[in-house]
Amino acid sequence: MRIGILGLGRIGAFHAETLAGLDAVDSLVVSDPYAAAATAAAERFGAEVADSPEAVLAAGVDGVVVAAATDAHPALILAAVKAGIPVFCEKPVARTMAEGLEVLDAVGGSGVAIQIGYNRRFDAGFVAAREAVRGDELGPLHTVRSTTLDPAPPPPAYVAASGGIFRDCAVHDFDIIRWVTGREVTEVYATGGNRGAAYIAEAGDADTTSAILTLDDGTLAVVSNSRHNARGYDVRMELHGFKDSIAVGLEDRLPLRSVEPGTRFPAGTPHDFFMDRFAAAYRAELAAFTEVVAGGRPSPCTVSDALEAGWIAEACALSLSEHRPVLLEEVRRG
Repeated sequence: MRIGILGLGRIGAFHAETLAGLDAVDSLVVSDPYAAAATAAAERFGAEVADSPEAVLAAGVDGVVVAAATDAHPALILAAVKAGIPVFCEKPVARTMAEGLEVLDAVGGSGVAIQIGYNRRFDAGFVAAREAVRGDELGPLHTVRSTTLDPAPPPPAYVAASGGIFRDCAVHDFDIIRWVTGREVTEVYATGGNRGAAYIAEAGDADTTSAILTLDDGTLAVVSNSRHNARGYDVRMELHGFKDSIAVGLEDRLPLRSVEPGTRFPAGTPHDFFMDRFAAAYRAELAAFTEVVAGGRPSPCTVSDALEAGWIAEACALSLSEHRPVLLEEVRRG
């Protein structure tokens, strides 16, 4: 199988390394606006270099991975679909929901598979949690807690272009809550503050937030996010039902220190980066994409799936701004 990669920045180079190690992938064709990035990836992974996205799509690739800047996502997705080539695109689909809806409308009925990159769907712990919920091991749920804490904030330029912590960070929690529980969010209430880097507040964003999501069966989901967690990269989920409770991420590399006397948990080195915490999930995600390309499975995360998480982010941003609960149907109406 021959796979194209558009964008060789941090995540693109990481995907190139992962793809190069998959048995299903025979060769890579790469392109980046910065020629040095493409050349470096080609030398490291034995890839071919193309001088433009169009050249990649014309190079006989069976599938294409879009890891370029967010602004480029819609055009690159549509170009791949027009060429009839299955496409994997890192989240988000587009910078705004309006652009995302335009992509959804444009690709509808094309028959070309599109997979959006939400890697937690491929993490072993989250997969087990979904199976536990589907198997009724927990009974009806009453509370879900989902946490994403970054070890340090991203640089100012990234924050300014990110769309905000709900759209950039918490959106992973929103997606995985939907995926694990199988429920939809009907209402949100969000709050946030700034206790750290001044440039985050100057960009009109919060560095620490909490949101309460009401699911369509009455379950409450509590989402906690922060750009500041000095001990490491912390991603966890708890699911509490009337029969049992389970946790994802409660393992020896959990970046949390217990002060209970005699307790030696967690005993491992804390996770310090998302690529460290989710290395196996990224590999499983791209392996799934090769199956999508081969026609062996449908997309495990469609454009429509990705937009659902986006609507929750939009509602949380509005709730934080206006200090009130927001129904999802409010933002859907625009």
